[in-house]
Amino acid sequence: GFILESKEVPTPQALNRLLSRCNLETHSPKRLLAALKNSDCHLSLFEKSTGKLFGFVRVTSDKGLNANLWDLVAEPGEQQEKFMSIVVFKAIEIIRRELPGCSISVAAPLISLNPLKANGFLLDPNGIKTMGFRL
Repeated sequence: GFILESKEVPTPQALNRLLSRCNLETHSPKRLLAALKNSDCHLSLFEKSTGKLFGFVRVTSDKGLNANLWDLVAEPGEQQEKFMSIVVFKAIEIIRRELPGCSISVAAPLISLNPLKANGFLLDPNGIKTMGFRL
């Protein structure tokens, strides 16, 4: 009953609604559209019957060494981890095919730790810590 889509862009309203339902920071529609436009790819998990957005992630890369996953989110509920795992797995598949050799990092909420670990991500590998800066 779901479609994983890389061509159809969710509306900023739908993405913000999903981010909000997961208690994550929302963004202005203008900033979301700019982020989507400047991403290398994005994946959206839609329910077939309603068209409702159930999962999302976007990918950016320097096309050489690094690929980054952003805005990883999935509809809260008992299948949330499964939905996240689906979009992460497919994103990794795309990165390996289109950006071979890139290391992959992710900026994600705590709710995504289990799906990320299930897809091979390590928390702070070799003691590497990251930092973020809000614009």
